[in-house]
Amino acid sequence: DVVLSILHTIFFHRTLTLVRPKDVDCDLFEITYVQCGLAELEKEVDEKINQFIAWAEKHPNRKSQVCLSFFDEKNKHPGWFSSKTERVYWEQWFINLHVTSPKGQGKSRGSKAPANTKGQALEETSSRRDALSLLIQEVLFQIINYANEKKDHIPPISDRIFNHEILVPSSSDSVFGWNADVLRRALSSGHSYSLN
Repeated sequence: DVVLSILHTIFFHRTLTLVRPKDVDCDLFEITYVQCGLAELEKEVDEKINQFIAWAEKHPNRKSQVCLSFFDEKNKHPGWFSSKTERVYWEQWFINLHVTSPKGQGKSRGSKAPANTKGQALEETSSRRDALSLLIQEVLFQIINYANEKKDHIPPISDRIFNHEILVPSSSDSVFGWNADVLRRALSSGHSYSLN
């Protein structure tokens, strides 16, 4: 829900095509966010989230990053053997994540835990969820403010969703290899705007 709400909020504020906004209530948090209402975009985001979940399950309690990039495609000068296009990134959003396993779900805690310990764990989980809910709301407001304030760098393209890519670590990526690749690309692309 966290990554979904963030990605869809960014897309909603960077899409110029005519959309039918769709309010979405998070299952885990007291948050409502807006999606563009574009089935293809929702499918793409869901696929990337599933890839990220698969990675997070194989790399528990690790920090990671999801990168949403918007770009233009420019034709490179044609050569003898190719006439490739080059991606010129004009905005990148780096979503830094630290996925942790809930406390008390290890093998050391079984069903033999006292009832008051279970109640305390539920209370801690609820308070952590409330704190995370407030943090997500703050991040969504930061995205909205940033997207509304920073528009001068957006290329003059009308009536379509911008070219974009969503990079998430896949289950085959090592923790350092993927982040190094994203960092290398971020450093080599011109403008880079990020929200941590």
